[in-house]
Amino acid sequence: MRGYTCGAEVYGWPAKVDPLAYEGKAELCKNVQNATAVINAIGMCVFTSFALQFSDYGSLLRAANGLTCSDDDLLKAGERIWNLERLFNLKAGFTKKDDTPPPRLLNEPIPSGPAKGEVCNLHQMLPEYYKLRGWDEEGKPTKEKLAELGIEKLT
Repeated sequence: MRGYTCGAEVYGWPAKVDPLAYEGKAELCKNVQNATAVINAIGMCVFTSFALQFSDYGSLLRAANGLTCSDDDLLKAGERIWNLERLFNLKAGFTKKDDTPPPRLLNEPIPSGPAKGEVCNLHQMLPEYYKLRGWDEEGKPTKEKLAELGIEKLT
């Protein structure tokens, strides 16, 4: 649910994306992850995103506690959350090798339907995703990224 790109792939929200294309998927996934981190952090169900625009969450937050946040502020908070979770997972012993779906999805072609014959080409997308996140080739947040997010003292 936290990298749920099917909203764009199936429903066309916020824009229609080809489910079988790899170009742009790393960025889409990153943006969805940042948004869902915020939605979860403010105590909302991510399914509300099918009915609400992202800017609505800032309005709801303001109505609940008077806090005024722009969409950019909220997405930056989501990025902080995602990077803090990554640091936690790295300290818990998770590594780049854990950033993968089950081997079946990488090796067994889909047997039927619109994606017949396809497999997940994660090796195409993961390096781009790490770069967009500001992480090194091993999936570790760089000092520069942590400084940008104001969380550099936590490492």
